[in-house]
Amino acid sequence: MAKKGGDKRLKRQLAPRFWRINRKSSRFILNSMPGPHTRKFSYPIGVVLRDLLHVCSNIREVKRSLNRGLISVDGKMIHNPNFPIGLMDTVEIKPSNEFYRFVPSKGIPLFPIKINSNEKNLKLEKIKSKVSSKKNLYQYCLHDGRTFLSKESYNVNDTCLIDLPKFGIKNHVQLKEGCTVIVTRGENAGNIGKVEEIKTGSFSLPKRILVSMGEKTVELPIDIVMAIGVDSSLIQVSK
Repeated sequence: MAKKGGDKRLKRQLAPRFWRINRKSSRFILNSMPGPHTRKFSYPIGVVLRDLLHVCSNIREVKRSLNRGLISVDGKMIHNPNFPIGLMDTVEIKPSNEFYRFVPSKGIPLFPIKINSNEKNLKLEKIKSKVSSKKNLYQYCLHDGRTFLSKESYNVNDTCLIDLPKFGIKNHVQLKEGCTVIVTRGENAGNIGKVEEIKTGSFSLPKRILVSMGEKTVELPIDIVMAIGVDSSLIQVSK
């Protein structure tokens, strides 16, 4: 029978550089399965539980916890230890009633921060594409692969605050001058600032944004910037 879905293991030395793991212990580590986030910018849930949050001591305990339904991601129970955890995902540890949101921080694209239970069902989603559909509807695709139909006209690169696991749009943030944004990748990952100017792109240069961060102003590609609010973030995205 043909092999499906790629290798479930990954050599530790080849893991993404931002993974906070011991690279000199065993030779292999879990690999992220195809899913809502790319392997380049995600953690397998098994690595999260064992190496980041330290709620399990080994993969056997990880599998036991997942099979018993003790772990959920964005309000949905997960049973595969290779399931990818990415930007703005919320992991719930049911025995201890703890909630962690994965956000960029201090140059790292994914870092778990503890959040309050009243925010466990809220998630910021960046709009990646927009297509006209029938009956005057628009189809939107979000950064974690979710899609939805709406009569409301949003722009690509805007952000929606959604309620999970029942999908519902609670708020909308337009990416424009004066809004608050967070940098999701690169050396400025995790920095929060205000948009000063949006520059149009060209054939050889992508669309760019001037973001003021305290005393400095940086020019960044629009792909690595995410709107999170107007004067402040709609939800907690930093410690």
